[in-house]
Amino acid sequence: MIYKVYYQEDNKRNPKREDTHSLYLEAPTEVEARAQVEAHTDHNIEFIEAIEGNDLAYEQQNPNYKLTEFTE
Repeated sequence: MIYKVYYQEDNKRNPKREDTHSLYLEAPTEVEARAQVEAHTDHNIEFIEAIEGNDLAYEQQNPNYKLTEFTE
C-alpha cells in the first residue's frame, strides 16, 4: 500500500499549514509507515493517508511524486 505522509520538518515548533510537506511511502500498514518515518527522520508527522486507485493515479501525475525508501 502507498501512504502519503504529511509532516513538519521541525518537531520543536508548532505546526503551520504553510510549512507542511509530504512524502510517499510504501508499507504494509499505516502503523509500519509511521514507524519507518519515525525511525529514520526527526519529522513531526501530522497525518498519514492511504492512497490507491484514482487517488494514487492523480498523485503520480505530480512531478514531485517519488516513493521514499529508507535504508536500514
